[in-house]
Amino acid sequence: MEFRVVISDPSTGKAYQKVISGANANRLIGKQIGDVISGTIVELPPDYELKITGGTDKDGFPMRPDLPGSARRKLLLSGGVGYNPKEKGIRRRKSIRGRVISKDILQINMVVVKHGKIPLEEIFKK
Repeated sequence: MEFRVVISDPSTGKAYQKVISGANANRLIGKQIGDVISGTIVELPPDYELKITGGTDKDGFPMRPDLPGSARRKLLLSGGVGYNPKEKGIRRRKSIRGRVISKDILQINMVVVKHGKIPLEEIFKK
């Protein structure tokens, strides 16, 4: 099993992509949107801390932070993650994923909460 992890750096405005597999991928299963994890899980130095902000499953359906569990459900949405209405008041039934990371998730989005000594630009340059 492997996850595509997108790490966003708010201080520079850049995002970096990394593929995580093996034991580190197994450590991500069961984590939720909003959890803060150590950088060692995504093969960064241990002084980095990352916050999980979202993701998508293997079919492209987004994870939503207000839906418990990891199952895919069809919800009536009026806005937010997974649906952007063109006019005010329009609602639509859309399929979305829960906030818990499972084996069906393909991409996980994270943002840097605590920076380390080495900048991300140097780590991902290699």
